[in-house]
Amino acid sequence: MSSTLTTADAWDLEEVDLSTPSTPAACSDAEPELFFSDDMGVVDQAKQICRSCPVREQCLAAALDRAEPHGVWGGELFQDGVVIARKRPRGRPRKHPIPDQTPLGMGARAA
Repeated sequence: MSSTLTTADAWDLEEVDLSTPSTPAACSDAEPELFFSDDMGVVDQAKQICRSCPVREQCLAAALDRAEPHGVWGGELFQDGVVIARKRPRGRPRKHPIPDQTPLGMGARAA
């Protein structure tokens, strides 16, 4: 078996099971897609679920040990095995800013 885990594998592994009958993880009733979204609004919802979780610290420590490739784990956002503050939006940033689009006759002067 490969040592690289996919997102689907991580939700099914016994060693990742962070709940016991007496202390379920807060995410156990949530949709897994919340924790792997590209939408920062949804990622913030996932982090909110983690804030009150009784196994938050263990989840975060386990994700750091595994160098989790992506997702929200223990209330933190992971990318490429490290905690990041925010995801960069999809797409490439502009190389040059868009020039002022003020039409002629509306305050702009022709050169």
